[in-house]
Amino acid sequence: MTDMISHEAATLSNYTPPELETLRLEVLPGKIVVLYNDRPARMNSQTVKMFEEYNTVAYALRDTDARALIVRGEGERAFCAGFDLDEIDVITTMGVRDFLKFQETATGGLAAIRHLPFPVIAAVHGAATGGGMALALAADIRLLAPTAKFSAAFVKVGLSVGELGTSWQLTRLVGYGRAAEIGFTARLVEAEEAVRIGLANRIVPADDLMSAAVELAGQIAQNSPGGVRMSKRALQRNQEVSSYAAALELENRGQALLTRGSDMPEALAAFKEKRQPRFTGQ
Repeated sequence: MTDMISHEAATLSNYTPPELETLRLEVLPGKIVVLYNDRPARMNSQTVKMFEEYNTVAYALRDTDARALIVRGEGERAFCAGFDLDEIDVITTMGVRDFLKFQETATGGLAAIRHLPFPVIAAVHGAATGGGMALALAADIRLLAPTAKFSAAFVKVGLSVGELGTSWQLTRLVGYGRAAEIGFTARLVEAEEAVRIGLANRIVPADDLMSAAVELAGQIAQNSPGGVRMSKRALQRNQEVSSYAAALELENRGQALLTRGSDMPEALAAFKEKRQPRFTGQ
């Protein structure tokens, strides 16, 4: 079954994280993984290396039995302050082909995080600016500390909001008009407004941000692994199809596949026996 956990999936219990320079991985109980942007001295700002490592992390995790990924910034200052301006000269000196290669690496890294087969939760505190905002948008769910603030700051450095998937994601979350205002002005969108306009899910106290993200991941992990993964696939793909009929076709295929696994019969048996289901994802 496509994107379902199989016997061949690597288990997190014996998982060896890849060697990383700008990111850090932590495996929590319940098959929950935390990905840290790990440059706190630079407000977790992104570098060419960091974009490469997003790809590395996604490739390493995609075939494991992980149930959820939480993305956050290391330290107390920021989620991710966008591209490190101390490295901006690297971009300006690139030729067209080198720059296109860099763009494909950067966008590919965020797309790989977005397309992980299990849910991704962004736990945002402080600034999520430029590429940091794009990273938060690549998550399925965004939880915010009261200090969280977003800015699509691309126009401030002579680029456009058409960067790292932001123009596509933002319009679908908040609508064209709001996306245009946020993109054209590069103004800050603080936590309360972000929730009000649909850019984020909810605000939690700063001290509770990680515990809330872990609790949410745990709630997700209580459900059928295959059902959650197929639900993510349906939700994401149906943002991209152009018709109701195509959406129904995708849903029908996914539901038919899930009935061939073991989790649905187990859920029905557990309901009849008044017990908690024992999901395997097989």
